[in-house]
Parts: sequence; structure tokens; C-alpha cells
Amino acid sequence: MARDFQVIIIGGGPVGVGLAVELGQRGIACALVERHMTPQRIPKGQNLTQRSMEHFHFWGIAEKLRSVRLLPDGYPIGGITAYSSLMSDYWFPYSDAPGARAGLQSYYYERNERLPQYLTEEVLRGRLSELPSITTYFGWSAESVTQNESGVRVEIAEVAGAGRETLEATYVVGCDGGRSLVREQAGIDRGGEDFDQRMVLVVFRSKALHEGLERFPERTTYRVVHPDLRGYWQFFGRVDVGEGWFFHAPVTKETTAHNYDFLGLVQEAAGFKFEATMDYVGFWDLRVAVAKRYRNGRASIAGDAAHTHPPYGGFGLNAGLEDITNLGWKLQANLEGWGGDALLDSYDLERRPVFEQTGEDMIAKGIESDREFLDRYNPQRDLAEFERAWKDFEAAANTRQGSYDPHYEGSPVVFGRPGYTPGIHSEPSFTAIPGHHLAPLSLSDGRNVFEALGQGFTLLALGADEASMKAIESAAAEAGVPLAVIRDSFDGGREAYGSRLVLVRPDQFVAWAGDRAPDDAPAVLRRATGSA
Repeated sequence: MARDFQVIIIGGGPVGVGLAVELGQRGIACALVERHMTPQRIPKGQNLTQRSMEHFHFWGIAEKLRSVRLLPDGYPIGGITAYSSLMSDYWFPYSDAPGARAGLQSYYYERNERLPQYLTEEVLRGRLSELPSITTYFGWSAESVTQNESGVRVEIAEVAGAGRETLEATYVVGCDGGRSLVREQAGIDRGGEDFDQRMVLVVFRSKALHEGLERFPERTTYRVVHPDLRGYWQFFGRVDVGEGWFFHAPVTKETTAHNYDFLGLVQEAAGFKFEATMDYVGFWDLRVAVAKRYRNGRASIAGDAAHTHPPYGGFGLNAGLEDITNLGWKLQANLEGWGGDALLDSYDLERRPVFEQTGEDMIAKGIESDREFLDRYNPQRDLAEFERAWKDFEAAANTRQGSYDPHYEGSPVVFGRPGYTPGIHSEPSFTAIPGHHLAPLSLSDGRNVFEALGQGFTLLALGADEASMKAIESAAAEAGVPLAVIRDSFDGGREAYGSRLVLVRPDQFVAWAGDRAPDDAPAVLRRATGSA
């Protein structure tokens, strides 16, 4: 006999568990299916941006997450770029996480964080256990996913046992990685760029490497750009301070875990000999792949199921977390009847362009520009020319993410400016611009606005007239749209929003803004919820 849920989530990595937490806090009955009983202790997905930490704030576990970090509190999150090896005379510090650039912190409510993905998963699983509407199937895998006009059916089986069950729900979401079963069985194709390059991930322990890098200011990552590597990085990352490391590098297609001197490779990139204990060797293919759409019928995909890419710049896990917070409230709205199918369609329309541009403009073009620099300039050919170009290379590396501000302006469910489309190229602003992230300003009672936002929509009413507030409140009540109202003055810094009325979506993006109620407030709510 089939078990009934509202949403079935396939894949219980941080994106899948994060979606379960997001929906569980909204009271949505979910099943979470994950083949691994415990998180896999491979130190990937380390960087959590300020925006990702905002999600953990709303999930009630930001401080818990910070408490399990392996790095000391306040340890500098950023990197070093060096030419040829880490012992080179040519190196510079750089920012290795989107959103970590100087001056941006005040645009977000939380500061960024760094810790291994398996610790992030453990904290998320702990929160999951507190949510009664979530049923977990750890140690189970999905074997088939089918859908019809009324719902979805998922056949699951125990990985290490004979158990089998049938799960049914209104929707299914695939958070099941680059080889997603949900994506495949929903008939969703992928496109992108394959660099035809095999990469190795080595996890090791070495106090001597830590001591050997004391020439640099304290940082968490170290990348080597070598003229022989065609723009691909050799990349060291700290797991902790003092001993734990991971290392990515290009290798030949024939390389296996048993036919290669990985310690020698790591030493060559470091530029000196040192002792190390190897803990893990794995491989991955360097490619940027993006699904042609993120939703087909009652099946949606998120995280690596929707987009895969090299772990350059910390985009992967952070993009997946942004996927699910965009999708979660839209599923709730549809299930509860205050959001329409157009709202679910907007998940694809908003999130896919963001990662298409991330993959093309931040990752692929970054590899291409590094390759062009390395091909053109070489200190052995012309030292003076190289040194001039190296300064430009440093400036470009530190400004490459200068306009990275994912936004949904141009989405059919926000009231953005004409001519805009969702993407990543925008300058963060404290002005409340529809389609953009709301800046976290202070309220007159001492709280930050992020401490007062509701779980549904929120109306910021800043010195607005009572009739305007009532018009929007009444329209929301009539449509059954959950709406919290924050009344405050239009001073004390809040005038930076630029509007006295700001309608904020459940994912902290602005849907509409103005100084007085629109002529047709119900029409604004219908459009913002995809019910028009």
C-alpha cells in the first residue's frame, strides 16, 4: 500500500535535507529518500556565503552551524593565487567565495562561514529530526519516478536490505546529484560545456605543509596557475588549521588511484618536499552542465541535479541552497491554494538563468581568461612584460565577482524595471528593487528587519498612509496569501529602501515597491503569487 505525502524529495545531501527543513518548517508533509545512512566525510562544499548563512538563520541553526566549524572563529576566509607553485615570487591574495568581497557584508544579515559539507549536513539532519511533518528514508534509494495529472509515484528500495515501498505525493523534487534519476525520468535534458579534463581530489594530512605556507597571510585556500595546465587550477584548501587539507588538480585520463604519485603531485604544486598522510583519492570530470529546464510537470530538480560544474569559486552548494529556498515557498503556495502554476513555473525562469550565467561568465570565462594570460605571458620569455601583466591579472581576479548579485528582475512574478531579465550581473543596492535581495536594515525597535520578516509575504510599511496599508492587507486576506506587516517610520536609515511600501517574498526578495498602494492591489498579489 502506498504512503501519501505532499512532496517527495529524492537525495539527502545538504540541498535535499535543506529543502526538507524549508518545507518542514512550513508544515508540508514530505518524504526524504537518501541512500547513505550518514554524511560522506569528504571535505567538499566548504564555503557558505553570506546569503547561504541567511537560510540557516531562517532555519534556526545559524549559530549551531558556526559552533561546529573546524576553523577558529574569525579565521580569514579567502585565498592566495601563485604562479607556477606556492613558492613562487609571484602571488597575491584573492577572495574565493561569491559574496565575500570587501564592502558587501552589510548587504546581508549574516557573515559567511567555512566548514566541511559533512558537518553542514549533520547540523541540517539535526534540525530535520525536530520537524514532525518529515518522514526520512535514510539507507533507501529511489528506483523509479512516474507522474500523471494528479500526482507522482516513487518506488524505493532498501540499499542494504530487502525492504521495498511505494510513495505517492503531489510533487517530487530531485536533489539527487549530477546523475539524477528524477531528471532522467522526468525527461529533462542537459546542455553545457565539457572541458574533457579529468581532475583528482586528494584529501591528506600534513603539518609540514601548514608550516611551509607561513610565508603567506592566513588564508583558507591556495591556488596555483601553471603555464602547462591550460588555465585549470591546482587548488589547496584547508580542512582545519594545522593539518587537514584537500587538493584538486588536472591529471591525465589514464590516472587511477593506484598508478600515480599523488604525494609528488602535491609537493610539486606546493614547490617543496614535505611529509603527508594520504586519506582519500577520488576523481571528477571538469564540465559545466545545466538542465534545459528545472521543472517538468510535477517533477522539479535542484542543486547538482540541475547544474554541475567544477568547484571553482564556491558556487555549487550555495547555488543549490538558493534553488531550494526559491522553490520551497512556491511549492507551499501551490499546495495550500494561494499560489498558481505560474508561480511554480517561475522557479525555472528565475533560477536557471542565474546558473547559466554563473557557469558561462564566472567559471568557463574564468578558465578561459587564465588560459589566455598563461599562454601570452611568461617570466622566462619577458620578465618585465610578465610583471606588468601579473598586476593586471591580480586586479582582474579580485574584480571578477565584483558585479555578482543574483537577481530575478524580469521574472513574471515580480514588478521589476522594463528591459531586465533574471541573472547575476547587478550591483548590490540598499534600494528595495523588485526582483532583488532585500537589504537588512535596522528597525526603530532595535531589531533588524530580518528578525521581523514573516514566513509568508511581508509588507514593510515605512511611514506609509493607513489606507495604502489596508488596501494591500485586505487584498492578501481575500486571496488567502499569508502576510505579515511591519510598521515603522521612513527614517533612521530605512529611507535607503527608497519606497515607503515594500512587498517582500518569503525568500527575502522584493516583489513590489512603491510609496502608496497600487491602483489594483489584488492584481499585484495575484501576479506575485502566480495566480493571475
